Amino acid sequence: MKTRNILFALTLAITALTACTGKSDEERFVDNLMSKMTIDEKLGQLNLPVTGDIVTGQAQSSNIAEQIRQGKVGGLFNLKGAAAIREVQRIAVEESRLGIPLLFGMDVIHGYETVFPIPLAVACTWDTQAAETMARVSAVEASADGICWTFSPMADVCQDARWGRISEGFGEDPCLSAAMAAAMVRGYQHPECSAGQQLENPATIMACLKHFACYGAPEGGMEYYNVELSRYRMFNDYFPPYRAAVEAGVGSVMASFNTLEGIPSTCNNWLLTELLREQWGFNGMVVADYTAVQELRDHGIAHDKHEAAVMAIKAGMDMDMVSEAFLLLKDKDMQQYVNQACRRILTAKYRLGLFDDPYRYCDTLRCKTDLYTAEHRQTARSVAQKSLVLLKNENNLLPLSKNTRIALIGPLADTRPNMSGTWSVAATPWRYKTLREGLQDAATDKNNVLYAKGCNLTYDPELEARATMFGREMRDTRTDKAMRDEALAIARKADVIVAAMGESSEYSGECTSRTNLDMPDAQHDLLVELRKLGKPIVLLNFSGRPVVLNWENENLPTILQVWFAGSETADAVADVLYGDCSPSGKLAVAFPRSVGQLPMSYRRFRTSRPMDEGRDEFSKFQSSYIDCRNTPLYPFGYGLSYTTFEYSPVTLSANRLNIDQQVKATLTVTNTGDCDADETVQLYIRAMVSNPVRPVKELRDWQRIHLGKGESRQVEFIIDKHMLGFYNADGVYETQPGEYRIMTGPDSQHLQYTSISVE
Repeated sequence: MKTRNILFALTLAITALTACTGKSDEERFVDNLMSKMTIDEKLGQLNLPVTGDIVTGQAQSSNIAEQIRQGKVGGLFNLKGAAAIREVQRIAVEESRLGIPLLFGMDVIHGYETVFPIPLAVACTWDTQAAETMARVSAVEASADGICWTFSPMADVCQDARWGRISEGFGEDPCLSAAMAAAMVRGYQHPECSAGQQLENPATIMACLKHFACYGAPEGGMEYYNVELSRYRMFNDYFPPYRAAVEAGVGSVMASFNTLEGIPSTCNNWLLTELLREQWGFNGMVVADYTAVQELRDHGIAHDKHEAAVMAIKAGMDMDMVSEAFLLLKDKDMQQYVNQACRRILTAKYRLGLFDDPYRYCDTLRCKTDLYTAEHRQTARSVAQKSLVLLKNENNLLPLSKNTRIALIGPLADTRPNMSGTWSVAATPWRYKTLREGLQDAATDKNNVLYAKGCNLTYDPELEARATMFGREMRDTRTDKAMRDEALAIARKADVIVAAMGESSEYSGECTSRTNLDMPDAQHDLLVELRKLGKPIVLLNFSGRPVVLNWENENLPTILQVWFAGSETADAVADVLYGDCSPSGKLAVAFPRSVGQLPMSYRRFRTSRPMDEGRDEFSKFQSSYIDCRNTPLYPFGYGLSYTTFEYSPVTLSANRLNIDQQVKATLTVTNTGDCDADETVQLYIRAMVSNPVRPVKELRDWQRIHLGKGESRQVEFIIDKHMLGFYNADGVYETQPGEYRIMTGPDSQHLQYTSISVE
């Protein structure tokens, strides 16, 4: 308690001196604390080890405890549980010389114990309030269990579905991704807080923007691999979500593993200092990814760990995750960099209120009342409903009657731990329903839901083991024939076959790059046999990425993309399947026809020999594939409903305007079907002539609206010079005069347009 009293007295003294010095309380506090620190204690603040095996009662004797007592640890991550964290925090506060509290971080990516859909699926809601709510609930639960720092949001734009970590981001579009990233920062840190304010509410946690930068564009879709982009593309295609998170006040940033312009992000001065801090004004702390500092040796840019540490800290890195390389920086000429990094970390702790109350996140009563509550679960269920995307619904097969006799078949139909999706490290899967249980609970009679697994995830047991790690295993030891025969027998008894197939939760995520995105072999073969029965089939496609569904699109009447919708997946899918709500998700990333099309984006540049507008088949001496159509199977922004919508032509309040003026674009959307539903109205813009060349269309705004059956709604968009502009290669935003095409519609491919002249 002695060190706590010293810090309290220091706080009072600083408050009294603030009026005289002109410095803020925060600055004065950190100044005084650093004046008392040794070089080893400063270096300790830069050290972020990992621990996950300490439970209550073990902290005192753990391997990390002595390091904490010596002031050699600035924070820990992936330690779960308020009681265990409180015990570790007590060692830091009461047994180290200066009593500096620790940061406790965790990968709270899409929920804590109440798990929301994976971020890619949340982006498919096109509902920024849903993203903000997900982060808010995540912060409430994580903070109740001792966590004050999350390594989220991941704002990496990705146009290549081979990259498994696309599941953690918000898709292919910088505009949509920017809105989602900013919303999540607000949710974690609370709307009224920013990186320059103390996060006073103990139910808020510090967000960490990652992975800076361009991590989602690796060559070949290979994890941790090289990225090579022009600065023009960086600023326009990849940087907007990062910048939006910074502008939203994100408290910390994590550097990415990849190289950019030949320099690893971990030691890239242009990224971490010139761009992030000097150009964008970021004033928080920067943390390395897991062992990334020492891995500068593996990149071939540093000879040893010490040189790697020097390069990283000079570039603007503040905290070293796991490598413990910064502990080597005792050279006199490194002290200015050490002081700078230490100051930023202490400032983050100050803003979190840890110096006022080191145990503010260790309320063991809150962890009994605020985790996995009925209210949180209902919120997660609502977001999950909105994230599901109806890709095909021939002859309105869906929704099903609750009296329908269903054959639920597939390896994803009755697996509990796979529902929450990848990177849900704090999940408690034993409490979550399987899809089978969810459909049985929703049906008029649970006996109307018959079940057979039908097949394993894939014929290859080694591949399945890699795709179901972290306790997600589900391989069946029966023969392929025995499982298939059982499934066919069950299917013959049913009116409709519901096939729960696709990827397992760990078939996507970090380090799950794929070269083949087709339905896994065993599942495809089972679908072929089920189709021969002549019964209607609804495919519930589980995946953490866009996949190739050519055969399924051609041969199955209905496809519902369910992603991994979190702890409430089962009930949310049942809600949509049985028509308690209409599907309203819109794709945040296109589904390709072939892996050979990747990377792909609707935001492509027009070429010197472009395909004619609206033409998709092969044409000699024009930009096209000889063996595949140019367009995706399902375009960006696409998603069907149980109703239909009619769009009126878009009209403008003026056809010519000065570059500093605004114009209003107006259209009317009518629900022409038989049920109430949500629709996302999308606005795209194209500069017809520009130097440099601009994409053929760019998403600039959207509105998600609710329409009752027969209802019409006027939708308005305000277009200004920012909406018409772009970043040049120096990162300067500019708008050029000329003709612009204004396009509106339900997705990026089905658009109507008008034009405007800007002077």
